[in-house]
Amino acid sequence: MNTNTPITKKAYDLKETTPTSQLNMLHFIFDLPNICTLLGLLSALLGIYATIKGEFYLAAVFGAWSVVFDWTDGLVAGKMKNRTDTHRAFGGQLDSLIDMVSFGVLPAIILLSYSNYNPWFIPGAFAIVAGCAIRLSYFNIYGLTKGKTYTGLAVDYNGLIVSLFFLIEKLLNLAVFPKTLYILMMGIVFLNLSSIQIPKFSKIILIGIVIYVITLTILLIKV
Repeated sequence: MNTNTPITKKAYDLKETTPTSQLNMLHFIFDLPNICTLLGLLSALLGIYATIKGEFYLAAVFGAWSVVFDWTDGLVAGKMKNRTDTHRAFGGQLDSLIDMVSFGVLPAIILLSYSNYNPWFIPGAFAIVAGCAIRLSYFNIYGLTKGKTYTGLAVDYNGLIVSLFFLIEKLLNLAVFPKTLYILMMGIVFLNLSSIQIPKFSKIILIGIVIYVITLTILLIKV
């Protein structure tokens, strides 16, 4: 998860490079961590597509896979010893922008579509997107508190919580109303923007996330 490293002033100083020293934009596509990040974007896009079609379980699955790719890119980046400051800065920017789509825009569209595009749900959708943008911007400046804890809930957990909502709905065969999802997402926004200190989990938790997402995929779309 590239967002484990804030986008520091050093990263912005790279803008002082001369045009002849700049790498071609397509060069960064072949950076393995960025490939993982872009796969997360593809998952989010497919989730948005499924949401528009009213396939909420499928959308929840794609949203959860976005989390897997978001964690994987950071793990891969950490294993690569020869990445330059330019590659790290670009990866941080790309990761943050794609997180906005995966954990801000996608949940907002799910909420709107689940409510049959009720205009009263627009403020909630805006709160989700704005909360995600604020949380990511804050983290890009301050990073981890004392290098150990997150201030507020990291936005990638948004996708896991929303997917869990639809998993419970299906397993218990509940007639869940849009207002329930609205309340849940407002709770998520509150946690994103809160001052609660949440420990940075070990990367080994990715194994648990992958197991959960695979199980979710099987249960929700009957692979």
